[in-house]
Amino acid sequence: MSDFVPTSFMNLPSSLKHLGLRFCNLKGKFPTEIFQFRYLEYVDLSFNSLTGYLPSSNWSSHLKYIDLNDNQFRGSIPASIGNLTKTTFLDLSNNEFQGQLPSSLFSLKQLTDLVLSDNSLEGFLPTHVRGFQDLKVLCLSNNLLTGAIPSWPFTLPSLEKLDLSGNRLSGPINQIQKPNSVQKVDLGYNEIHGEIPSSFFDLVNLTELDLSSNNFKGVINSVMFSKLENLLTLDLSSNSFSGVIKLDVLSKLKKLGELNLSNNTLLSWSSDSGSNTTFQELDTLYFSSCNVRQFPNFLRSAKKLRILDLSNNSIQGSIFKWESEGWEQLIVLNLSYNSLTGLEHFPGKNLKFLDLRSNLLHNLPPTPLPPSLQGFWISNNNLTGKIPPSICTLTSLDVLDMSRNYLGGVIPACLGNFSHEILNINLQMNKFRGKIPDFCVDDNALVNLALNDNQLEGLLPRSLSNCTSLKFLNLANNKLSDTFPHWLGVLPDLQVLILRLNNFQGPLSISNDTKPSFSSLQIADLSQNKFTGLLPTTFFQNLDALKHAISKHKSMFQEAWENLGLSQHLALDYYGQISLDVTTKGSDIELEYKRSLPIFSGIDFSSNKFYGKIPDVIGELHAIHMLNLSHNNFIGHIPPSLGKLVELESLDLSSNKLSGRIPSQLTNLTFLAVLNFSDNNLVGPIPHGNQFDTFENDSYHGNLGLCGFPLTKQCDNGDEPKPHASKFKEDEGSPISFLWQLVMMGYGCGAVLGLSTGYIVFTTGRPWWFVRM
Repeated sequence: MSDFVPTSFMNLPSSLKHLGLRFCNLKGKFPTEIFQFRYLEYVDLSFNSLTGYLPSSNWSSHLKYIDLNDNQFRGSIPASIGNLTKTTFLDLSNNEFQGQLPSSLFSLKQLTDLVLSDNSLEGFLPTHVRGFQDLKVLCLSNNLLTGAIPSWPFTLPSLEKLDLSGNRLSGPINQIQKPNSVQKVDLGYNEIHGEIPSSFFDLVNLTELDLSSNNFKGVINSVMFSKLENLLTLDLSSNSFSGVIKLDVLSKLKKLGELNLSNNTLLSWSSDSGSNTTFQELDTLYFSSCNVRQFPNFLRSAKKLRILDLSNNSIQGSIFKWESEGWEQLIVLNLSYNSLTGLEHFPGKNLKFLDLRSNLLHNLPPTPLPPSLQGFWISNNNLTGKIPPSICTLTSLDVLDMSRNYLGGVIPACLGNFSHEILNINLQMNKFRGKIPDFCVDDNALVNLALNDNQLEGLLPRSLSNCTSLKFLNLANNKLSDTFPHWLGVLPDLQVLILRLNNFQGPLSISNDTKPSFSSLQIADLSQNKFTGLLPTTFFQNLDALKHAISKHKSMFQEAWENLGLSQHLALDYYGQISLDVTTKGSDIELEYKRSLPIFSGIDFSSNKFYGKIPDVIGELHAIHMLNLSHNNFIGHIPPSLGKLVELESLDLSSNKLSGRIPSQLTNLTFLAVLNFSDNNLVGPIPHGNQFDTFENDSYHGNLGLCGFPLTKQCDNGDEPKPHASKFKEDEGSPISFLWQLVMMGYGCGAVLGLSTGYIVFTTGRPWWFVRM
């Protein structure tokens, strides 16, 4: 069933008692009147795409069960909801409700389940409630609730689960007078501060406790947890807890399976405790950014440990075989950002994800990598020698990152086809030489390939055209000699192509294939090569992805390994647009690739030998942020069509042979923060208005025929430019006027400098001021 006609629901008999339409792919506006059917008792519309509102009055007095989860209902929750005196189950989660929580909601005495998560509800929780005597589940997570957390949720006699996470709740938690038997409490991702009240630890039936990402402080001591012997999961991460953790603090938690103390920078681990203590049930341990200096002794006896995160600490020396002998069940190990110098063997036979980034490792152990490995990160170390042949036996590998080391020799031929599952290969910034091996001879899922900043030479392997899933290709700063790889234009998803600093030569030829070439390309960097000839109009006409505004995603430079763990997600944004989720289902752990787009788009054809006129068609690339055609041999006028590049933030046409006047249409580029027209043959008055009033002399240096602000050379009266008519009326109180006040203060330049610097770091691994020194 799908796409129903909403009015057809009004043909339902008014005697209807039960309406169950869960997972029916329904769309459209749901009639409010149905909630008012006199005899209606049960409504389940969950997991559809319905819109609509809740009735302000005349609810069916017989309603017992209402589930609207995962739809698009909107508006406020009416006060009339307090008339549902027989309702036991109410789930309005994952909708678009907003406004205050009605006080009448908290007087319902029959409710057992109240779930309002993932809306935009705001306001305070009441200090007291009259109902909820039978309430078992209270979930108000991921809303906009503010104020202090009252004590009544912890005293409700039947409550089993409390979830207030993801709000803006603040203040300290008060002492609890009569603690109840609640089993699961999640207060994470709020703004709660102060110490955990001692009475909180009288909630002796707790099995799951999450206080993460708040502002709690104080010392963690053994008294706090001595009564919580039923605890299975404890998350105190990202707070301001202090002191030294001794193992006896947690030694009574015999059932504890998951412990997360990460990102408490004032916390440290006692190295002289726990030699005889065991955690028989410990499955997951996060202890990142906690000043750990050596491996805790108890880990040797953690026989069930599956996930271990000790990243961002100060662990030194080597990992010896005896230290990890008990980790047979380990599937995720994160030791990144430490000071490890050696690795005697790879821990765990079932390891799937191993992160050793940013240590001081000199070599890999002689033992083979675990064949089960799906993700292997060992970048930014001191590795030397060649890539071990055992890498090519990892047929399940999804991600291989050995970048920023001192590895050399020839890239093994097997690396191009050893795994049909491989998504990402990052070998940038090493000392590899020789030819690039064939990639994608057989079908595979390769998405990102970074081989830049090595000493690779020869031709590009034509087999790359078989990498039909490829989105990111960086071959910059090598010794490659070839013509423009027009045959890569057949790749339907290629978004980033970086060939900078090589020996490519010849014209920018385009494939004769009838299909558009490079239709998904958003970043093209061909700079510092020996390309020559005219810029073909067809190339730019095919760039469909640059003709429409790009939605901006979170930074692709964000570090990996966030929220690593069971039932959580792992976001990995490596050298491209990969976004991966690590999830677990039962005993299995899965890696899921998610598509995303670059946050930056640009064309850099600088420092080549292109000649002729700049094609007018470039003005159709409305989504481009950066255009650099400098240090070539272009002639003729600057195309006025460039004034249509409304997203442009950086324009460099310097060191060419351009002539004529600067088009006044360029003043329409209201995001432009970097402009360089220096060393050309431009003449006439410099346009003024908008961003052109912010640029300095350096933007126009070497054009003897230019005049007007900011140059000292004045124009003749007949040459004074007329202000270019703007399509925006900028009155004093308009957002446009305010924007330009900020730009005049230098705000705009700073914003784009960050964006441009991000692009350069993205492509080179170095800030721009180091690139050309």
